[in-house]
This record gives sequence, structure tokens and C-alpha cells, in this order.
Amino acid sequence: MKKRSFLLPLFIIFTVFFCTISANAAFSPDFEPQAQSVLMINLDTNTTIYSKQPDAKVYPASTTKIMTYIIAVENIPDLDNTMITFTQQMSDTLTGSGSSLAGLKVGDVLSAHDLLYCMMVPSGNDAAVALATYVGGGDIQKFVDMMNQKAQDLGCTNTHFMNPHGLQDENHYTTASDLAKIAQYAMKMNYFDEITNTLRYTFTIKDGPRKGTSTWVDSTNFLINQNLIGATAYYYQYARGIKTGHTDEAGYCLVSSARAEGISYLCVMMNTKSPGTDSSGAVIHQEMLDTRQLYRWAYKNFQLKQVLSASQATMEVPLDYAWNKDHLLLSPETTVSAILPNDVDPSNVQIVPNLPQSVAAPVKRGDQVGTAKLVYNGEEIGSVNLVSSESVDRSEWVHIITLAKRIVTSRWFVLIAAILAVLIIVYIVLTLLSHQKKTAKRKVHRYRKM
Repeated sequence: MKKRSFLLPLFIIFTVFFCTISANAAFSPDFEPQAQSVLMINLDTNTTIYSKQPDAKVYPASTTKIMTYIIAVENIPDLDNTMITFTQQMSDTLTGSGSSLAGLKVGDVLSAHDLLYCMMVPSGNDAAVALATYVGGGDIQKFVDMMNQKAQDLGCTNTHFMNPHGLQDENHYTTASDLAKIAQYAMKMNYFDEITNTLRYTFTIKDGPRKGTSTWVDSTNFLINQNLIGATAYYYQYARGIKTGHTDEAGYCLVSSARAEGISYLCVMMNTKSPGTDSSGAVIHQEMLDTRQLYRWAYKNFQLKQVLSASQATMEVPLDYAWNKDHLLLSPETTVSAILPNDVDPSNVQIVPNLPQSVAAPVKRGDQVGTAKLVYNGEEIGSVNLVSSESVDRSEWVHIITLAKRIVTSRWFVLIAAILAVLIIVYIVLTLLSHQKKTAKRKVHRYRKM
């Protein structure tokens, strides 16, 4: 059988022709964000574009409410028709805490949907307590336990919650990496994008002493809300949500996303210390300035480029039991794109396959055979399933011959054959010896008769 290896040069080009570029030159902006911990991810490819101590332990402050949102939505089936009363007990848990509030009053009855807005838009701790108390059946600790369990389920390895709002507690902590996982999960949930990107939300008290009263809350996120006083210095037109946070211990925190030119990013900026105040006496939000600058850098310097095409065979694997064919062509299951610096050619991406030693026919077109990682500059930037590019029938004749060959060349067959050979040789030797003895006896017998 003639070996088909015409794809080998292409495979070598993918796996060997890998241009090593300095990580600092390729993946670092021309400035350093002032936050203790930063993580920027391209959401289209789940590629880390920039990181700075992403696994450092940090206090989340009100970015905690992203997890509170998750637990509330997953445990309240009917958000619009579930009514929750803000009680004295709820209010007492926040007394003297200096909390950011949505302005709820004891006796106010709101829908769970309204409370989600009150929690995420103005960062209302009162709304967070109301939701947590309701879902926990009156026990906030039960709700917090659900938060911690969800964090584990999402693969968070260094996160622990002590409350639903983010007020300071030494045992209430996370990392930028973990918070990115939580945010990415939340971004897939109902209403999350709509709520976290709302600038002003107007709602009506459903029942209680203030029944029928309409009020509103404004977003605390200057990155998306240019209508706030002093916000024009931070506004970024492509930004969307997600959550601000601040305590003295946590510093200024911001989890946000941006969408432009068909490309989406997530940025987690934790524990930024303000450099002071501006000329009007307002606090300078360095976390928002740095986030905006990171987004601008990413959109200016990176593009989404096609690396592999689903319609093109890129490698091959040895094939067994087929007639006049000993290699199977493989192609990506889907067309694969990667986020890469503008000046980097997609051929500089290393394709690292994980394939079996061989594949047995029959094989159908589209059958998964293995996987491949896409690696650039030593970092995995994507992965894809490798599937058969063709259908190949099994030749029973080749199958029988191959099996016979494998049996004949197997270690056990050789061992058994060797043992049989030794036994045969022993048998022959013993037979010869026996024959010689019988011949000798006959000669002696004849001699005695003489």
C-alpha cells in the first residue's frame, strides 16, 4: 500500500514554524494599570489578553452582588410576580454599616425583578439583603452557603463569601480569575446584560406604606453613565455594565465588558487606590480610567483572525483495515479563529494535536478522532475537535491479514511458538535417543544368539 503523506509538510509548517514573540511586547499595553489585580479576557475565544496577579487574594466589595444575582435568579422562578417585603430586620442588618443603598423603606413591597435592578444599578445593599433573606427562607446564612457552593461549582478555587453584599469581612474574598468565571456565567443569565447596563431605573412600590410611590435609581458606573456629574472623564462608548465596588480595604473595583467591531472583552480590575481628587474635589476613579485605556489598547492592537478552516484537511493519522489506504485525513470540527496581535500571521499559531496512534476503519466523515490545542507564545488560546474529513470502509480481507500479522508478531504468539519449537526439538531428540537405544538392544540381542 502506498503511504499518503502529502499533508505532512503542512502539519510540520503548523507545528514547527512557530514564531516566538516576547510576551511583554505582544500582550502588554504601553502602561501599567494601577490595580493590584487585573484580568482582561477576550470573550469570543476565552483568551487572556492581559493579566496582572490574577490569582491574588482580593476583597470583592460590591462586585459580590454578581454572585448574589446568580443565586437569586436561579432560585426565584417568577421574578415579576414574586413580591418581597423590606422588613425592619433586613434594615437592622445594615444599620451603621455606611452601606450604599437603593433607598428602600421598611414596609416597601417590590417585585424580585425590581430588587435586582435596585441591587445592581445603584449597588443597593438593602436590595441584596432583601433578596438573600427571601431566597434563604429568612436565613441569610443559608443564602451565603448557596453562594459558596455555586462558586465551587463554577471552578472558583480561592473564593469565599460571608454576606450577599460585599461589606468588609476578612473571610470574604475572591480573585480576579474567580470573579471572571462568576461574571462570565452571570452574563449568560436572563436580564443580566439589560440590568447591569441600565443607567436609570424607575420603579413603583407595589404595596406597603408607600404603595404607588414611583422612584428611581441611577447607575454608579461612570464607564457607561456619562450623565452623572464628573462621569465624562471616564465614559467609554463601547462599555457595558457590569458592577462597581468599593470599601477602604477592597479599594475601587470594577467588573465590566465591552463590545465593538464584532469583538467582546471582559475586564476585572480589583483593588485600585484612588490617586486623590480632581479640581472639583471629586474622587478620581483610576479603576475606570485604566479599564477604558485597556479596552482602547485591546481594540487598537488585536484582531480576531481565522487560524483553521473546517473545510480544509490539516493533518492525518495512520489508518488500519482499509484497502489501498493507510492514512486518514483530518480537519477541524469547526472553523477556528483566535484573537491575535495585528502584526501576527495566523501561521505563527502552533497546532498541538492529541491523536491516537492509529484509527481503525470503518470511519464516517465527521467522526471525532482527536483534539488539538492552539498555542501562541506558549499560551493556549483555543482548542478544537479533529474529525475525519472522509468516509472509509473496512476491507475484510485487509482486516484478516492485518489481524493475522498482528497475531503472528505478537509477543505471546512468539513466546508460544518458541515453546512449541522447544517441545518439538525435545520430542525429536528424545525420539532419536529412544531409537538409538532400541537399535543398540537389537544389536546386543543378535550378538548373544551367535
